[in-house]
Amino acid sequence: MRKADVQSTHRSNKTICLPFSQQDYNANVNDPVNFRKCIDDRIKLFPELFPSEITNGYQMKDIYLSKKQSIMIRRIQIDDTAYTIRPSYLMPYLTGIVDEIEKALFMRKFNVPFWALSYAFGKDAMYWYRIEQSIGRNSIVGTTIRNPGDIPEHLGADEKHTRILGDKTYVATTVGNQCILGAAIAKDAGEQSLQDGYQVFKDEAQCLKPAYAPTTVNMDGWKATRNAWKFLFSSVVIICCFLHVFIKIRDRAKKKYKDIFDEAASKLWDCYDAENNTKFSQRIRRLVEWCKKNNMPPVIANPINKLRQNIAAYKVAYDHPKAHRTSNMVDRLMQRMDRHLFSTQYFHGSMTAAELSIRGWTLIQNFAPYNPQTIKKLNGFRSPAERLNQSGYHDNWLQNLLISASLGGYRSPPQIPIQ
Repeated sequence: MRKADVQSTHRSNKTICLPFSQQDYNANVNDPVNFRKCIDDRIKLFPELFPSEITNGYQMKDIYLSKKQSIMIRRIQIDDTAYTIRPSYLMPYLTGIVDEIEKALFMRKFNVPFWALSYAFGKDAMYWYRIEQSIGRNSIVGTTIRNPGDIPEHLGADEKHTRILGDKTYVATTVGNQCILGAAIAKDAGEQSLQDGYQVFKDEAQCLKPAYAPTTVNMDGWKATRNAWKFLFSSVVIICCFLHVFIKIRDRAKKKYKDIFDEAASKLWDCYDAENNTKFSQRIRRLVEWCKKNNMPPVIANPINKLRQNIAAYKVAYDHPKAHRTSNMVDRLMQRMDRHLFSTQYFHGSMTAAELSIRGWTLIQNFAPYNPQTIKKLNGFRSPAERLNQSGYHDNWLQNLLISASLGGYRSPPQIPIQ
């Protein structure tokens, strides 16, 4: 979603999704006094789900019967704008009931194809495809992150190679705090295309927190990626991934030079473990001397020499103790993306459809529950988004996602919630 698309979605999404049980909603929706009390209670509890203008007050507007679900839907008016109130047990566009859909969408976390969902859960394949696409219309940052202050200061970024109708393209991916926070299609790996791709993350982040700028971003050595980030965030500190140095050596030397690879790798990681940037620089210098003294083959010596030449981009991490020195977090999440794209045999439609698809998959990844053992290990946090926010709106993961996507995730919390 390009900048114009973000602004358009922000303007057009006038649906506020609030946590309601079906019983509670049906008991109150027809009584404007009781329903207003329900809304007031939720404004006090969850002010971030409402447009900031809610601080000026609101009026009950009208009520109508939805033919799709045979349910009454109410609207409220804030200033001169009407907003629809949708209970969280209903899907966007009233396409279904969450309890009838969430298990099928959970299967998308594991890349179960749409035709298989149709076989197991009914409807047709396009029904499930359109639901995932509709989820992708929401802001990834605004939906995933509840409190503007929780936007990560230290990020990782990389591009996933893929194809649209056979033509090579890329997914500009931004990650932070174990969540994918940006996934935008870039038509090529050039500086302008990557800048446009990462611009989507910037727009969504600054919609939630206007003054937002990351402190650091970890990435590989691709020049176009570095330039794109420096253009978008002039103050960001770019940290080169130390792991990529090791990978470059491992992929070329592990088999051919098995007898010396382990010793070289051990010395390389000993540099990584240095306590401060002074010792780091000293150990890198000694490693270069060791390579020269022992006449190491170019596949080992060249990456280490290049590391020394660009040492400033590695040792700057010591000035930011919470920064990511390797791309491990990016790689783990992009491995899942890689499996997803391979299972679909990549993209088969327009760039817009491809972007909605990968964005919908991304939000499912952020909100779908971990396995029970991981949940226990993480003290009860059930998904990456819940772990980042340290809380959730609802026990049902899909309702939690839909509530988090109130107003499409393009909102700012009111400064003085209604009392």
